[in-house]
Amino acid sequence: MLDFAAIDFETANGRRSSVCSVGIVIVRNGQIVDEFYSLIQPAPNYYTYWTTEIHGLTRLDTDGQPDFPQVWAQIEDKIKRLPLVAHNRPFDESCLKAVFEEYGMEYPGYEFHCTLAASRRTLKLPSHQLHLVAAECGYEMENHHNALADAEACAAIALKIL
Repeated sequence: MLDFAAIDFETANGRRSSVCSVGIVIVRNGQIVDEFYSLIQPAPNYYTYWTTEIHGLTRLDTDGQPDFPQVWAQIEDKIKRLPLVAHNRPFDESCLKAVFEEYGMEYPGYEFHCTLAASRRTLKLPSHQLHLVAAECGYEMENHHNALADAEACAAIALKIL
């Protein structure tokens, strides 16, 4: 796959609609041509201990940040007509659908691909966590669970195995 947008969300709590950050990496002709990162004021706007333990974000980081419709308005033209790729597609796709529903936005039916499923089919690893699959594909991650860093790793994996 030479043209796609790798996407990653972090959430504030157990609700899929509670996206609090997004990272996007645009790949065209097998080359990264654009990246986008934004914090998002989540809906509902509260954080759980466990989600903060994963990504380190709190309300102090996202209070006053734009809501999802404002952020998506900056993204939608960048990813127009591109398939989306995520590591653990069911999670990221469900977040996207849930936040569209939360704000009464019409979901455009994005085509999604999954580097986690692809890695399970093609790589013999004891675990297929993002950072381990990325390393197997020759990409060393820094800042795991930052949405942009995770999208960058996902893009690197997709370029190797999708």
